[in-house]
Amino acid sequence: MDNSGNVSGRKRTTAGGSEDKGSADVSGKRPPAENVIAELRDFALQELENNLLPFWGKRMADRVNGGFLGAVNQEGNPLPGEPKGLILNARMLWTFAAVYNHDKRYDYMDLALRAWDYIATRFADVSFGGYFWTVDESGNPLDTKKQTYAQAFVIYAFAEYYRACGRQEVLDAAIRLYRLIEEKCAEGTHGGYLEAFSRSWGEISDSRLSEKDMNERKTMNTHLHVLEAYTSLLGVWNDKGLKERLKHLITVFDEKIVGPGNVHQKLFFNELWECRSEVISYGHDIEASWLLYEAAQAAGDPALADNVAELSLRLANGAAEGVNRFGGLTHESDGKGGTDGEMEWWAQAESVVGFLNAWR
Repeated sequence: MDNSGNVSGRKRTTAGGSEDKGSADVSGKRPPAENVIAELRDFALQELENNLLPFWGKRMADRVNGGFLGAVNQEGNPLPGEPKGLILNARMLWTFAAVYNHDKRYDYMDLALRAWDYIATRFADVSFGGYFWTVDESGNPLDTKKQTYAQAFVIYAFAEYYRACGRQEVLDAAIRLYRLIEEKCAEGTHGGYLEAFSRSWGEISDSRLSEKDMNERKTMNTHLHVLEAYTSLLGVWNDKGLKERLKHLITVFDEKIVGPGNVHQKLFFNELWECRSEVISYGHDIEASWLLYEAAQAAGDPALADNVAELSLRLANGAAEGVNRFGGLTHESDGKGGTDGEMEWWAQAESVVGFLNAWR
């Protein structure tokens, strides 16, 4: 960020035009950037290895029924009867595959295999394709709707797991699901993707991800994670059609979800892309900032990448409006100047990634 709070993405220059080497940094007012990055990296690594991964790998693995527990209490004891969600298990697969790809530790690979097996045998719908929203604690189908958001997380996880294990069946499963999304979820008339479907891919009356969401046909959040999934899949499967669909998603964000000159995303839309909400989500703005940048790099189109770099910085500047006096990111604004004041954990994590990407 510059002194005005904007993310400039540019080096500072002196009045004479030479590059400012950061004399203020050595005065004690602000540590050099490389020191901050090193400290952040060390802290993140310690937190990951000593807290996060042991919790999910040792305490949340379901040793009785397979997969991962649906819920535990504050003491870490399993809560009986809790359903298991596709999102959680897909995120577990991605997480342990990703850390294996970094560290090559086979205990991480074992946990990734646990998640893969459970998704492939319990969540997969062999009759209609795709993956169930939830199963019960024993792995029987519970909520059988097909949420496009959740299908995207499965592709994202499968692509990362394929990087780790190299098994063709994993890549094949990711490709099948991509093609199914294009067949069932893509909205051909106005562009983008529809939100949710019944088990047999019919229309449903309530397509919300959660009770706090609006019941609309298209959402920013689902498009963001389809974009994320397609970016990851393109990294292991260099397919022309997939690349074109990724470019389409980038265009949807540029023209529909953000719009020319805007610094925030719109969140909910009808099928015609008419906006249904004025709420601003600062966490999603900074998340989209870096995910769009990575998508444009993966698409391999220099002109598109230049355009998205500008869009990425716009969104980062918009998200910076939500940084409060504690340095945290406020949850959201009503779009009329009012904020709810809450800070949610995921938005803080996205801030680290997104603002670092903007600084670079």
